[in-house]
Amino acid sequence: MVRLRDMKNYRKSSHVIYDIKYHICWLTKYRYKVLHGPTATRTRDLIRQICSAHDVQIITGAVATDHVHILVSVPPQLSPSKLVQRIKGATSRKLQQEFPALKKRYWGQHFWTRGYFVVSSGNVTDEVWMEYIRNQSEPEPDGDFQVIQP
Repeated sequence: MVRLRDMKNYRKSSHVIYDIKYHICWLTKYRYKVLHGPTATRTRDLIRQICSAHDVQIITGAVATDHVHILVSVPPQLSPSKLVQRIKGATSRKLQQEFPALKKRYWGQHFWTRGYFVVSSGNVTDEVWMEYIRNQSEPEPDGDFQVIQP
């Protein structure tokens, strides 16, 4: 039986108490270094909006010039593949609409690579993942979800 004092990091919904965390990483197509300045900031903001709409809590994250890392707490009804599909699909469409240079570069409308990396945080502690993501490069300060500038 789980004691209440052990449940401080658990999340609750109407019929479930959970603590499901994933470290997810995905790349820009051809590893083009296009995520910088306003593009990176907009990418971060879009990811925040999408996660918020699906009750996904971003624990920490980083937008590098050619990839994105996030450590998220996800409700049990949302699979990692569906989450990544929603994030990559919506950000690709919005970024190409808002930044004409991206639409020109990615003429096939595929902004992200087809694959992604995901691992549950159960194999290592959350602190290890958070430290790994923080140490990608020098971050721009903005809470726990950073834009990394080269």
